[in-house]
Amino acid sequence: YCVGQASSMGALLLCAGTKGKRHALPNSRIMIHQPWGGVQGAAEDISRQAKEILKLRDKINEMLAIHTGQSLEKIVKDTDRDYFMSSQEAKEYGIIDEVIMPNKKQLNK
Repeated sequence: YCVGQASSMGALLLCAGTKGKRHALPNSRIMIHQPWGGVQGAAEDISRQAKEILKLRDKINEMLAIHTGQSLEKIVKDTDRDYFMSSQEAKEYGIIDEVIMPNKKQLNK
């Protein structure tokens, strides 16, 4: 369930959940993007970390494509920068299965 916001790895965990059980509330936000981080140290250490981040980016993109049904090309394009979605947009994208609507009887109490 996404009750507020699922971003970055949280969005990946949400979409990798059991099909049919991936839900979000109507005002939730979901955001996907490529991994990022800061690196410092010797040049060789920086080079190794950069290679590892690129491998991680490729793996995350593959997993998003598998779990959403989107093409890898679309995932690569969309994750190039922060890509924000409403819960309805996340449903259409394939990240969640259902937007949970409040019970009208409970709202009228």
